[in-house]
Amino acid sequence: MSYKTYPPKPLGVAMIGYAFMGKTHSNAWRNVASYFDVPAFEQKVLVGRDAPAVAEAAEKYGWAESATDWRTVIDRDDIHVVDICAPGWMHAEIAIAALAAGKHVLVEKPLANTLAEAEAMTKAAAAARTKGVQSMIGFNYRRVPALALARELIAEGRLGTIRHVRAAYLQDWLADDQAPMTWRLRKETAGSGALGDIASHAIDQIQYLTGQSILETSGLLKTFVSRRPGPEGLEDVTVDDAAWATFWLTGDMGASVEASRVATGQKNSLQIEVYGTEGALSFNLENLNELGFLDATVPVREQGFRRILVNEPEHPYMAAWWPQGHVIGWEHTFTHQIRDFVTSISAGEAPSPSFEDGLQVQRVLAAVEESANNKSTLTAVKDAAFAIEGA
Repeated sequence: MSYKTYPPKPLGVAMIGYAFMGKTHSNAWRNVASYFDVPAFEQKVLVGRDAPAVAEAAEKYGWAESATDWRTVIDRDDIHVVDICAPGWMHAEIAIAALAAGKHVLVEKPLANTLAEAEAMTKAAAAARTKGVQSMIGFNYRRVPALALARELIAEGRLGTIRHVRAAYLQDWLADDQAPMTWRLRKETAGSGALGDIASHAIDQIQYLTGQSILETSGLLKTFVSRRPGPEGLEDVTVDDAAWATFWLTGDMGASVEASRVATGQKNSLQIEVYGTEGALSFNLENLNELGFLDATVPVREQGFRRILVNEPEHPYMAAWWPQGHVIGWEHTFTHQIRDFVTSISAGEAPSPSFEDGLQVQRVLAAVEESANNKSTLTAVKDAAFAIEGA
């Protein structure tokens, strides 16, 4: 089945997963048409393994029905879009099957738990794209208006030649060594810890903002709390609590990333600094409506970071929301993501970021892990030649 065989409207949407990301994506699907002109769609079915729980979630989040078997759902003729919010270990099987069934696919980051799975997903996405079936990975921070504006300023040359980027994604939800065990702390279900969970966002931003690809890395991973309480006593933590990496990129540019889920006092702080020959930018997700900009072309006596409040209609995405001076929040990034995804589907265009972009990030994650495991000073990112697409 190809996109051209679908009825012109509405698109039938199925979502796999109803927990944290399922709730977040549901909010976006439910609200996007109230603020943006988007193709008609219907929230058809929400899928989860616990029948009573997923039925309750479906009613609460605006889905017409619920189901427990994603395989039967993707075979339905009234389903045209599959939004995958399940844990990473399920991404590859569901996405590949959905694409083969002719369904457009949106999948949460990181693309998969392993490089082999990510490569298989990307191959399936490329084949489906030739038949008009689209796919996208959910790096939602590309849809923060301030970061979209930062990319525009960099592309316009306002910072001159970019020399280096610093990114730190810091949380503290595991700072307490008695915090309970979850699937996110097991390698077989999560793939990795802070590295894949939050450093992937920072890595994607470095490449998205600069338009360059990471070529080499030196990495360090650390698990500070090796055992945590579970239902049957203490269980082994098999992923990292924190990650550090330095990078060398195309464009003769350096970068560094720090990611931690044990950074006491930091709730959800993605900090990004970009330094160029003619200016600099700074951003913190905990102040997501603000962008710091320094113009180094003015006399030094006038230089200094100035605060841009990113909520004017001229700023990316903002014309759809509130009058100037009224800020938006984290959840709006997912609304922007759904808007861009369904608009691309309607236009028959490949949305961004693509599975190729997700695979590039996955290759960087694998290189960081290899460097950390081997205690090597430098590890090449394999086949890092994918173009980094804009939003």
